[in-house]
Amino acid sequence: MTPEEIKRKRANSILRELIPEALSQLGDERLRGLTVTEVVCSKGRSDADVYLDPTGIDEAEQRQILKQLKKVTKGLEAYCLKAEGWYRSPKFHFKFDKELDRVKRMDELFAKIEKELKG
Repeated sequence: MTPEEIKRKRANSILRELIPEALSQLGDERLRGLTVTEVVCSKGRSDADVYLDPTGIDEAEQRQILKQLKKVTKGLEAYCLKAEGWYRSPKFHFKFDKELDRVKRMDELFAKIEKELKG
């Protein structure tokens, strides 16, 4: 693992802790309840994809939440910048994590297959 990869992984880990902390400071109840599942910084750490847990949130509400997050992104970036004393913060791009849904569906399919094989 190169030093650049180590720095990027460290930034991912720090942001995965700081972003929920910053969200908890906001006035919007929907944003305060969001769970960050993963943060992936780009190679130069200028951008960061922030993946959110979509459990219990329908498509329409996800769009509304993403719209609201766009409005507060600069404040969240400033919070992380100040908290870590960084020279600059990556630009956040919020997305709902579709991987969790896929894993859940696969688990359900395996359970169904197992039940059919036993029954």
